[in-house]
Amino acid sequence: MKIMIVDDCQTTRKLLGHYLKARGFSVVFAENGLDALEKLGADKVSLIMTDLNMPYMDGIEFIRAVKSDPNLSHIPVLMVTTENDTVEKERALHSGADGYIVKPVTGEAIAENIKNILKQTVMGG
Repeated sequence: MKIMIVDDCQTTRKLLGHYLKARGFSVVFAENGLDALEKLGADKVSLIMTDLNMPYMDGIEFIRAVKSDPNLSHIPVLMVTTENDTVEKERALHSGADGYIVKPVTGEAIAENIKNILKQTVMGG
C-alpha cells in the first residue's frame, strides 16, 4: 500500500516516512498541496497524510481539491498538524479530512489512525 506524505518540513516528511516504511508501507513525498496534486496524477496512492500549514496551498485547500476531483475523491486523507485546535479540527473534517492527528506523533499513533481510517473507508464510512 502506498501513502502520500504532504508536508513542507523535510524533517517531518522523513520522520513520517520512516514510521510508515517500518510498518511495510511504501511512501510518496510532496512538499505542498500543489506538488501533491501534481504527483497524485502520476501515482496511485491509498491514503494521503497532509500538514495543515504549508505555502502555496494549505492542507484545507488541498483536501478540498482532492475531494472535489472525481478521480481522487475516494482517497482518504489524514491531517497531521501542530494545530491542537478544535476550530481547525472541525474545519479540516468539514473540508473532507477523514482523520486529524496532532504533532508530535508516534509511529503507533500514525499506524492506529491509518488502520481506523482504512477500516471506515472499506466499510463505507
